[in-house]
Amino acid sequence: MWGIWWVWVVGGFGLGVLEVLVPGFIFLGFAIGGVLTGVLVAVGVLGANLPVLMLVFAVLSVSAWLGLRATMGVRRGQVKLWDRDINDN
Repeated sequence: MWGIWWVWVVGGFGLGVLEVLVPGFIFLGFAIGGVLTGVLVAVGVLGANLPVLMLVFAVLSVSAWLGLRATMGVRRGQVKLWDRDINDN
């Protein structure tokens, strides 16, 4: 089952949906890692060896999360200033 490419892709999309539903910035890296692992299995780069697949998934997920955090994360020293209240007309 782990060697089937579409299982990884569907799992990645499921984690992407979970990222939309649950507040936070955690599951998107895992979703990208799952989809990329599925693509690598589909292309034939990876076999059905579960420990290798889990290692590749972990490395891709962490690197995707770090890349997203570096490009879209909170900037140091950034402060949000509120000049208008939602109740002001």
